[in-house]
Amino acid sequence: MRPRSPGLLLLLLWGLQAESQEEVRAMVGSDVRLRCIYPKENSFDLNDLYVYWQISMAGKGNADSVVTYYLSGNRSADHSDNHYKNRAQLSLDSMKRGDFSLHLRNITPQDEQKFICLVFQISLQLKKILEVTVTLHVAANYSMPVVSGPSQDEELTFTCTSTNGYPQPNVYWINKTDNSVLDDALHNSTVSLNARGLYDVVSVLRIGRTPHVNVGCCIENVLLHQNLTSGQTETFTGTKDSITEDPIDGSHGGEPQPVLSVLVVLAVIVALALATGWLCRSRCPPRSYTGAQVARPELALTGDSRPAAAWCRSRFTPEACPRGPSWRMRDTAC
Repeated sequence: MRPRSPGLLLLLLWGLQAESQEEVRAMVGSDVRLRCIYPKENSFDLNDLYVYWQISMAGKGNADSVVTYYLSGNRSADHSDNHYKNRAQLSLDSMKRGDFSLHLRNITPQDEQKFICLVFQISLQLKKILEVTVTLHVAANYSMPVVSGPSQDEELTFTCTSTNGYPQPNVYWINKTDNSVLDDALHNSTVSLNARGLYDVVSVLRIGRTPHVNVGCCIENVLLHQNLTSGQTETFTGTKDSITEDPIDGSHGGEPQPVLSVLVVLAVIVALALATGWLCRSRCPPRSYTGAQVARPELALTGDSRPAAAWCRSRFTPEACPRGPSWRMRDTAC
């Protein structure tokens, strides 16, 4: 008598051992083909076949483990798990030629399972003619790790982040000066699942203050044989009391900013003084020095000039007093 349901047939098949095994790797979001091919060239009547694809899951009911199946008399394959609805497919034309492979679309991290292909022939009284176990490994690339920091504490603290990878990564911190791996005791890494079922990682490195620090963060995906190292190089110089980040363009700082401001102000003052002196000299014509002079009142002389001449000789040398019928003495100071 034929089994009336997939669950009843699975009860009969429980405990069967796989006859062949394969391993397949697929990236998240891609499509994959899980091979299950009859080893001999043969043609099959679909009305003479039962084909099952199920997942080997301990602790769950058999009905929950069914991915898809084909029963004699059905015109198409059906699904028992909504997780694989519209994603798992069998090709009827291929099955006629002995190819019972499963086509699985839009791979997710939850698809990392052991898939078992079981084929039974009704005319042979439900004899199992084929059993294949395919282990599916799922992978996703991590984002390029980004390093930030350090914080201004008693010790230098760097933080490395990388997201959306699968499976869980290995995290290393590297001394980029000599490419040596830092001690695991110096950093603490936290890995968590996000809403997409992928892993995010945050790693915190704490080291003592040193005059020069050049570190990098490395995320290793073992399944993909991939190592991603942070492209940003954190370089710092300083002492325990102060740390100065080296300029990116390689230039070095000069005098502190307040000292530069004072020098600029002094230069402006000197320039103004020089400009004022030059203007004064250009406006006052040059003259020879004749000794100290006093301002003399202006004398208007008409007629006899002798009183004026006597007054001049009483205060100055005779050579300094002019001669003539009339003259004026003026202050000649500039």
